[in-house]
Amino acid sequence: MRHLPNLICLLRIVLVWPIVVSIAHADYPLTLLLFFIAAMSDGLDGFLAKRFNWTSELGKLLDPLADKLLLVGVFLVATWYGLIPRWLTIAAVGRDVLILLGSLAFHIFWGPLNGRPMISSKINTLLQLLYVLAIVAHAGYRRPPASLLDVLAWLTLATVLISGASYVREFTRRALQVARA
Repeated sequence: MRHLPNLICLLRIVLVWPIVVSIAHADYPLTLLLFFIAAMSDGLDGFLAKRFNWTSELGKLLDPLADKLLLVGVFLVATWYGLIPRWLTIAAVGRDVLILLGSLAFHIFWGPLNGRPMISSKINTLLQLLYVLAIVAHAGYRRPPASLLDVLAWLTLATVLISGASYVREFTRRALQVARA
């Protein structure tokens, strides 16, 4: 049972391809179902890992990887098919690239970057998941209304920017701390 959170992360990774294909085929009911399962799996694996202390080094790698593959893949494909505005995808994917490059630079120049995800990042992931669910539901069922999608898009953008700035600030703080020591 200890490896169940890792298996759930792998399930989320496996779901990425069928989700993007279902978007490409405009099969929004299937997209909604698969994306909902993937979104719920993100909360479930984290809950199980924390509740039963089933954390692992592999899990610390798999969970953010699964999130990034899912959200970046869906944002790119949904933008390609006109479901998500280009500006939001540029910001969301740009944030992830910035975090990846920042963590790689930190690792190369200052050493391992140990730590947990920031609360702003968790809120951002939640909003991105909710936004995609709303976008797909709107594409398939014309619910929720477009005005709510606009509000969710702007809220998502705000959390993308806040989270990205928080990571830059944290990487800089840690690098200065290591450099002083």
